[in-house]
Amino acid sequence: MQNEEVLYDVSEHIATIILNAPERMNSFSEGLLNGWADGIRRASKDEEVRVVIITGSGRAFCAGANLKARAEQDTVLQQGASTALRRNSLRFTVHQVAQALQLLDKPYIAAINGAAVGAGMDMASMADIRIASNQARFSMSYVNVGLIPGDGGSWLLPRLVGLQKALELLWSGELFGADQALEIGYVLRVVPHEELMDEVRKYAKKLASGPPIAIQLTKRLVYRGLNSTFMEGLDAAQAAMTIVQATEDSKEGPRAFVEKRPPEFKGL
Repeated sequence: MQNEEVLYDVSEHIATIILNAPERMNSFSEGLLNGWADGIRRASKDEEVRVVIITGSGRAFCAGANLKARAEQDTVLQQGASTALRRNSLRFTVHQVAQALQLLDKPYIAAINGAAVGAGMDMASMADIRIASNQARFSMSYVNVGLIPGDGGSWLLPRLVGLQKALELLWSGELFGADQALEIGYVLRVVPHEELMDEVRKYAKKLASGPPIAIQLTKRLVYRGLNSTFMEGLDAAQAAMTIVQATEDSKEGPRAFVEKRPPEFKGL
């Protein structure tokens, strides 16, 4: 997959997806959304890929909906269509990225290089880990244009920053910077802009050197645990433990410890 609006590359077990429409701040189009979802699906299926990075080109991570196109009745949100036709306007466009992520067990890291606003902030919220440039800016700006979060923001944000802070950000639509995002726990860390991709890649390489099966099953346990009881979580952990104990990596870890050397996990 290589489309002009979304670039995809794999090296050192890391897939990097780059939103590549800087002239419109990586705002949505049919091609960008299709390419984004395709990249996630491709990385999910590729056994060589252990970690996925998502970032943007230019001065924005993602500006969400293209307001200019929306004002001109864009095809992505089907603004000019009947209510009957619009009932699936999000499901088969923007939501396909979120849907693809439901099957991605691998760590998904957002390298937030600039503005992540509106649906673009929703997309950043879907990442497992967010590392931001000191030039990053954020806003749940839906309210400023008379809309509500359409891409999971009202579900995701309270789980990331707490109910009270999430409501404040959703109701105010305020623009805030990287330092505040760090303070409220929305991003893991903030780094100098010119060092962003080096730092994110260093972090991704550390994860990619770990036991991929154990890491992926851990991600499943964490996310499914958000919507299950403790006993259900224990049962799921038992099932996952049965799988990882049968892997070669579970033998390599203790062996490397005894031999006083770094483990070489192969995902087997």
